Amino acid sequence: MTTLTEPVSRPQPLTTSRLRVVLFCDIMDGTQQRFLDAYEQLRHQVAAVPGHVSDQLCQSIEDPSQWLITSEWESAQPFLAWVDSEAHREMVKPLHGCVRDTRSLRYNIMRETAGDRTFDGPAPVTDGTVRHALTFTVKPGSEAKVAEILAGYRSPAARVDDHTRLLRTSLFLRGNRVVRAVEVAGDLGAALRHVAVQPEVRAVEEAVNPYLEEARDLDNPESARAFFMRAALPAVHHVAAPQQPSAQVTRYALAYPVRSGCGAAVAGLLARQDQQAVAEPGSALVAATLFQREDMVVRVVDLLAPAESVPALALGVDGPRVAGLLARLVEPAGHDLDDAAGLAGFLGECRMDLVTDRTSKDA
Repeated sequence: MTTLTEPVSRPQPLTTSRLRVVLFCDIMDGTQQRFLDAYEQLRHQVAAVPGHVSDQLCQSIEDPSQWLITSEWESAQPFLAWVDSEAHREMVKPLHGCVRDTRSLRYNIMRETAGDRTFDGPAPVTDGTVRHALTFTVKPGSEAKVAEILAGYRSPAARVDDHTRLLRTSLFLRGNRVVRAVEVAGDLGAALRHVAVQPEVRAVEEAVNPYLEEARDLDNPESARAFFMRAALPAVHHVAAPQQPSAQVTRYALAYPVRSGCGAAVAGLLARQDQQAVAEPGSALVAATLFQREDMVVRVVDLLAPAESVPALALGVDGPRVAGLLARLVEPAGHDLDDAAGLAGFLGECRMDLVTDRTSKDA
């Protein structure tokens, strides 16, 4: 049995792409120099953040009040960890008095050509669907009440604008942790902003507020922004079977008890297994999406069979070698995933309860 003090042979983490962050800034009249002074101080602080590669400050040649800050990061993980931190909130305070409006966009670098050097990142998403998750915790003992509230809301209109549509929202609960996975066609930011102002959604969020472990005020832009940054659980991998079946598909979510520092390795292991599984003829795995942030790993899978009848496939560990690797990357160390009883027990430990699952036709 592996102990916490023994070295772990880890699989390679999920192939990651460098991240490009684009921040549009609309500067208030008469505050240009204040903005430049604040940026001059800020850029040296950001340069010291682990994972930061470079940044640029650009001014519009058509409208001098419009500025653009671009930055490059080794991957999404260090950026998301930093942007969600108290250090970041303190760092950007000097900008608040001179910036009228901002808009932040984040892009994985998929291809790059520089002279005779080229870079190919991970496979891009080509089905036009944006997948994202939000997660937060509620006060222990309030889980049943929170599940009742979250299951009872009326879905908002699926159409956001001419380019964006809500496709599906799946909400799960495990212990006191809530995970809401969303699928959007179009602009994720526009969809989240649209949902946030819908009366039926606001009513549900207000009803949930008293039960949250960490308080939030969605009427306060700074508090709302901080909450959504803390709650963000990005999709890092998605696969789907080449041909979608006509038979009934059931959706499950699994939250893995990841060992400290092993989140990327667990995500990489599961991603490779899902890639292989959907390619196998007759596989019960229809689709799988991995959400990861640091050591939080949640996997949402669509199966043609009950998870209990295909526990190894449901867990993403179809094979003794893979099961052994995963067993050394989760807590407590030494899970026995080599037999049916061990797999069934671990599936029960990881499986989240489905609260609600709604597609656009429900709206």
